[in-house]
Amino acid sequence: MKFHSFEEFWPFYLSQHSKKSTRTWHFVGTSFVFVFLLAGIATFQFWLVLLAPVTAYLLAWISHFFIEGNKPATFGHPFWSLGADFKMYGYMLTGRLDDEIKNQKGKESSHDTSAFRG
Repeated sequence: MKFHSFEEFWPFYLSQHSKKSTRTWHFVGTSFVFVFLLAGIATFQFWLVLLAPVTAYLLAWISHFFIEGNKPATFGHPFWSLGADFKMYGYMLTGRLDDEIKNQKGKESSHDTSAFRG
């Protein structure tokens, strides 16, 4: 799919994360990004920083292949997907993701977002 803006990509990204368990694994993976960054800085073991993206992507991709049953959005849209992952993380951290999903479901979009599930 071709997108012209992040705002256009965002509903698609959410639709690709329709299962709560997929989103949870993304949340865990993104949390490890911060853990490894802080651990690397705090201990001056900067090689730990390399584990941040490896762990995050491993958990996210496993959730796509084995839970969601789709191809990770990062394969086709790596930068927008990274930004959307942190946006989704923020919504989850603040307890607003369910409302955002409902909001996006209610909007008309030129792309199919019918794959939203709880």
